[in-house]
This record gives sequence, C-alpha cells and structure tokens, in this order.
Amino acid sequence: MLHKHVGKTAAATVLALSLLGTATNISNAAAAPVIAVMLDDVPLKFDAAPRIDNGVTYVPFRTVGEALGIEITWNSKTQTVKAIGSLKGQATEVLLQVGSKTATVNGKKVTLAAPPVQREGRVLIPLSSFSSQFGVDVGWNQATRTVSLTSPQREMHLRAFYALESYQERDIIPSMNSVAFGWSRIDREGQFTLEGKEYRLPASAGDVTPQSIVADAADQNIKPHLMVYALDGNGELTKVLSDSTLRQKSIEGITTAVTDNGFGGVVLDFEGLGFKLNAGQQQKLLNDYVKQLKASLPKDISLSLAVPPLNSAYKGYDYKTLASIADDLIIMAYQYNPVGTKSQVPEPNSLVDQAIQLALQAGVPKQKLLLGISLSSETPSSVDDKLGLAKRYDLKGAAFWRLGLFRTYNNQMEGAVNASVVKE
Repeated sequence: MLHKHVGKTAAATVLALSLLGTATNISNAAAAPVIAVMLDDVPLKFDAAPRIDNGVTYVPFRTVGEALGIEITWNSKTQTVKAIGSLKGQATEVLLQVGSKTATVNGKKVTLAAPPVQREGRVLIPLSSFSSQFGVDVGWNQATRTVSLTSPQREMHLRAFYALESYQERDIIPSMNSVAFGWSRIDREGQFTLEGKEYRLPASAGDVTPQSIVADAADQNIKPHLMVYALDGNGELTKVLSDSTLRQKSIEGITTAVTDNGFGGVVLDFEGLGFKLNAGQQQKLLNDYVKQLKASLPKDISLSLAVPPLNSAYKGYDYKTLASIADDLIIMAYQYNPVGTKSQVPEPNSLVDQAIQLALQAGVPKQKLLLGISLSSETPSSVDDKLGLAKRYDLKGAAFWRLGLFRTYNNQMEGAVNASVVKE
C-alpha cells in the first residue's frame, strides 16, 4: 500500500519536495521513466501520460477528475475547465484556465502551484490541485515514480447481508441503506423454506423476534430484503427453474414470506448456473423466473439479484436482461483466490476492476449496480481498494457479505469502511 490516508497538506508538501530537482525541463521530463498513478491502490489508466515539468507533476484532468466523481466541462473558446465536485460534503466549483496560475474556487480567486497546460489535446493540471480543491490525499514514491491518490469519503447506497450469526452487530444496521436478511432458501428438493438447516428465521430472543428486527429496520427507512438462497450444485436449481409447478410454488412461498414478515424487498442469490449446462438455456430459465417473480410481488416490493461476476466460471446470467427487470444487481466479485486460500487474503483488485467493467459493458446501468464485497477476504488496508472502485465507476453502491464481519480487526474494518463511504 502506498501512503494510505496521509494528511492532505503534508502529502502535498512531500510530493512537491520529492519532485523538486527530479526534472527541470520538458525534455528531461519526456526522457524520464513513466510515472504511474494509483487511485485507491488500483492503477489509473491515461490517454495522455502524466509528466513532470519544472518540479511540478501534471496529470490529465478529465481522467483523474471523472474517476473521482468530478463533473468536468471544457470551454475551448476561453480555454477554461469547469469542475464541479465536493469537499467535505460541500459542493465545490473550480474554474481553471490554461496558462493561468489563478483559479476560481466557489467564486474566490486562488493561486495554483503552477498553471494548467494543454498537451496532445488534453488539459493537464498540477496534481496538488486535487488535494487542495477536492480533498484527495496525495502521496509520492520516488523510488518507483508512483503517485498514490486516496479518494475522499463519498455517499453511496450501502447494503449489508444479515446472516444468522449477525445478531450482535444489529447496531450497525442504521449505517446502511438496506439490509438483506439471509433467512430463506430453495432447498435441495426444490422447496422454498424459512426453516432450513442453513438458512432459516432465527429464534426469538425475548421481545426480539425476526419480525421486530425487520420492522425496526423499516422504521428507520432502511429497506429490509428477504434473501433467497439457492444452489445448482447437483442441478436442483435448474430443476426448479424448469418445472412450472415448482417454480410457481417457490414464487408463492417467497411472496407470502415477504408479506407476512414485513419485508420491503427480495434478493435472489441463485448460484451455480451455467457451469456445466448450456449457458444460453440457463440464462433464459433465470430470466423467465425473475420476470414471473417480479410480476407476482406487490408493486412496492423491490427485487434485487446477487450474481457471480462475468469473469467467473458461471455463465448462466444475462446481466442486461436481469438488470432491465430487477431494481438492482449485486456483483459478487470475490472467490477469485484458489480454493483453500485462508481468509483475509484480499481479492485481486485487477479482477474486481475487470468484473465491474464487464458488467457495464454488458449493458447494466451504473445506477443499478452494487459491488459485492466479501469482508472475510479483505483487511482494513484493502477494503477501501474495493470501495474505491465502486466510487471510481460511480456505481449505485456496495453490498457487504456480511454484517457480522464489520467488527473484525478490533473494529478497524468498520472504521476503514466508514472512512471511505457513508450511506446516501
């Protein structure tokens, strides 16, 4: 990890001191080794290379700005960039003009470390501007010529999965926008149940009942979802999806459970499709089931699907069609590490990044996409890498498996998540 969460002022000072003397003119900068830029510990790709001119690091504004959620417009007539973002939750408008060291920030004049320049049709600005104007932590590694950026905290939709073991962490629920209660499944015989061995309504604890937990969440405007788990390990899920009687019976069971227990939504976690059987046929079966379930649910009940990533071995999921039916999709972008890998080995950032890009390329609107994060794989130093990717692509939000793992690492996991994102 490169200088995570360093102070903004100190980081900018260190960066400036580190770069002074490393390049004194444009020709030297062009001959110097490539400068790498890491945003939340994941490489940021540019269509115009960062450069060092007279001790100042310049980066293409649009590439970095859009990855930070900054709205950018360019006025070619006045050679001016307008950037609209936020700093500590407050809207910030910055006007930058090529060749001018004077910027306008929320109507006030501010002196920059160096003027923006235009190179190869791209506007490059001093890297320190992101720290001072938009609250980005900036670090510099002289040995590897790597700039590290840590994005500021951002609001987004946060969802947590509440399993049977999550009872002690109920006090974290208010920090979420929605909760998926893992209390039901379609079992190996193709029957929907709330009383299975692995997924079931938990036992009451005095006055605290499953229904009261759901009601408490709803009273706080935190949408409670019923998670329905099913697996196609031995073809049992395919059997349900293919059999009209089993399909209808499971949908009736889900609809009744939602109504009887006060849920506001459903999350389908149907796993294993398209591994052995024909992917196209499996996709059609799932599409048809989801359409039928959506039509059967009350109009005010939302529908979500947790789906394996498109860079996994499971190809039975038609992302575009599912997203057109459901209210949102959760990409379960984990379990990339080899079977048997111990917990707290972070998922590869490159594969999580690829999973998001593939989902967007498949036609899923970013406002319908939540990045699934397995907290059992992550550490306090890696979880914000994944959250940074959700912010970079401006996704709807993040979904955590599971609530009961927030208190790991002596509460450091909870602190790391809260430092990166807060509920919208």
